[in-house]
Amino acid sequence: MSHIQALARKWRPKDFSQLTGQEHIVKALSNALQQNRLHHAYLLTGTRGVGKTTIARILAKSLNCETGITAEPCGICSICTQIDSGSFIDLVELDAASNTQVDNMRELLESAVYAPTSGRFKIYLIDEVHMLSKSAFNAMLKTLEEPPMHVKFVLATTDPQKIPITVLSRCLQFNLKLIPQQQIADHLKYILTQENVTYTFPALQLIAHAAQGSMRDALSLLDQAIAYSDGNITEDDIQNMLGITNQDYLINLLKALTQCDGVEMLSIADEIEAQCLSFDFVLQDLAALLHRIALAQTIPDKLNRDTPEYPEIALLAKAFSAEDIQLFYQIALHGRSDLSLAPDEYAGFTMTLMRMLAFNSDELAKNECEKSNPPKDAVKNSENVIDRQSSPITEKKIAHPAPSQRDTSFSDLNWTLLVSRLNLSGMSKMLAQHSEAKLSLPEKIEVYVPEQHKHLLEKKYQDKIQAALNNYFNKPITLNFYIGTLTGITPLEAHNLEAKEKQAQSIAHIEQDPIVQQLIENFDAKLVISSIKPIKK
Repeated sequence: MSHIQALARKWRPKDFSQLTGQEHIVKALSNALQQNRLHHAYLLTGTRGVGKTTIARILAKSLNCETGITAEPCGICSICTQIDSGSFIDLVELDAASNTQVDNMRELLESAVYAPTSGRFKIYLIDEVHMLSKSAFNAMLKTLEEPPMHVKFVLATTDPQKIPITVLSRCLQFNLKLIPQQQIADHLKYILTQENVTYTFPALQLIAHAAQGSMRDALSLLDQAIAYSDGNITEDDIQNMLGITNQDYLINLLKALTQCDGVEMLSIADEIEAQCLSFDFVLQDLAALLHRIALAQTIPDKLNRDTPEYPEIALLAKAFSAEDIQLFYQIALHGRSDLSLAPDEYAGFTMTLMRMLAFNSDELAKNECEKSNPPKDAVKNSENVIDRQSSPITEKKIAHPAPSQRDTSFSDLNWTLLVSRLNLSGMSKMLAQHSEAKLSLPEKIEVYVPEQHKHLLEKKYQDKIQAALNNYFNKPITLNFYIGTLTGITPLEAHNLEAKEKQAQSIAHIEQDPIVQQLIENFDAKLVISSIKPIKK
């Protein structure tokens, strides 16, 4: 029976051009080799599986290739093939984790005085060098101070902090980075194409995410995935294999949170328990999702827009405030650490969800939660959405009446004012805020939504707006939705303009305050503009 080689060994890079994710190391070493500016000791640091040993072996080939010292070893000469097979006598590899004592180091260093047997240099590769004893480090130090011309040291470690400074100072240090998830996924795609294994790319992204920057871990997981899926790797297979939470669960949890729907959130928790998923992993994945939502709110360019869940993340980023996301993130982290203290994991997980509900800062969402008798006779006559260009919309602008006043006259309302008075929350609130409307008698409203927000036009969100309007006017309202071009300002834009105006007024008021001016003048104080917030009345 033929032996099937592990992917991590079969696809180990043979030269610098095949390395993934360590371009800064490749550039530095290639330039040094091309210019023959060689150091006697190299220290490669980085977490497991990022390429430390691989780079050391490629460097050994570059220094000893029969074509000469080169950044592009031929890979076919006897020395290159011996290094690839692990049989090159002048490449001495030592695992410091199992050879910590000084006697091992002295034995190794005693052979350093002898010239190479067949190569140009004798290479000593010491892996996990931080595990050496203090005496072993002292023995190495003597050779590092006055190394023979034919000796090169390549030290590798996952914990450089434990290496004595006297050794560090005599090494040329290179810090290997975690390999980006996208690069790992792309590399796995290349390998599977060569191996003629079918796959879905989202499945490879899950593997890349689970590898946490380690290519070796990714290839080990890929081996496992091929066996698990019988050669047809799908997203469901990887989720089951790794026990990963289906992103739909997490997205739906947060959607329910926008609606302050605790019943739905607990229903989803029951589904997660039925799938026998670890609640610890679920909270970990929930925190990761909240991090991505925070990025979408603050630095959207950092997100990969090709992921299947990106549209939902963009939607949730608008449904929650930045403060809410930061708070929910902290609640998820604390909930995870509290799981071991909870009566059981289910109780700990659901308590975390209820904590998010309790601290949801959206006042409208709270109002929605507190309604005990929602209208039961609401007329829901929303028509199907149709594609058409909107005609110019004109709205009569009036001064806003006091919040307690309920003006049910259609002729004296505009859409921005009306939306501010409806008890909308979550996605239905977003739909109303991102739209423009024309109000006309008899009690008819045409709502226009721009193309980029048409994903908000789900019927359940339209129905919530319909019910809110019927409840506000105490009679059925004709409500139609269209996809169209807006000509005016949306309620959200009006709110933002008002907020900016209030912020500018607050800043001006503070800057003109005599006490503030005196502090600036006498103590060279500086006004932190970002800390100034209008007082909510």
